Amino acid sequence: MALFDQIVLTSAYLPPVEYFFAVAQSKVTLIEQCELYQKQSYRNRCVIYSAGGPESLSIPVVKDGIHSKPIRDIRIDYSEPWLQHHLRAFKAAYNSSPFYSYYEDDFLSVFNRKPEFLFDLNMELLLLCLNLLGLKAEIRLTEEYEKEYANGDFRVSIQPKYKGRSLLEEYEKEKTYFQVFSPKSGFVPNLSVIDILSNEGPNAISFLL
Repeated sequence: MALFDQIVLTSAYLPPVEYFFAVAQSKVTLIEQCELYQKQSYRNRCVIYSAGGPESLSIPVVKDGIHSKPIRDIRIDYSEPWLQHHLRAFKAAYNSSPFYSYYEDDFLSVFNRKPEFLFDLNMELLLLCLNLLGLKAEIRLTEEYEKEYANGDFRVSIQPKYKGRSLLEEYEKEKTYFQVFSPKSGFVPNLSVIDILSNEGPNAISFLL
């Protein structure tokens, strides 16, 4: 039985495991497309496990009118070599994992299309990850901005600067799994979905239910 009838999430770039836990535990998932863009959030960044520890990867965006445009109208800045950097970082972090090589082409097919808008890239990657996880979900987009929702509003709590407990901790669903660098540096929880997919493959969904 689902924990939530409906949840509300921000658009996010390869978001953390708790994001997909929320989706897996909800009957309906609303993705916010009407809010104004906010910096230093999962909207344009993800966190992977590199040889040096957790590594944050950010997508640069076109700054023109950034503070007055809804998230769906924010353009990606391809004049910076971020894409090459991210792809190299993914490969360096996960090339020796059990499953990254199986999924690499799927991710490349999205990145190589170079969507103009950040929201579109995030949505394509979200749908791809749901498919790779084998997770069926009813995804809808918000039609207008609502400051608050009565229940299931995780737009603030599923963000890198949030100081409270993650959803995985709150619902006692945080479980360890093998990570490439965990034998040396220990397990790091709640990283980008690409981490759990690369290391657990088809079994990743078991950590969400």
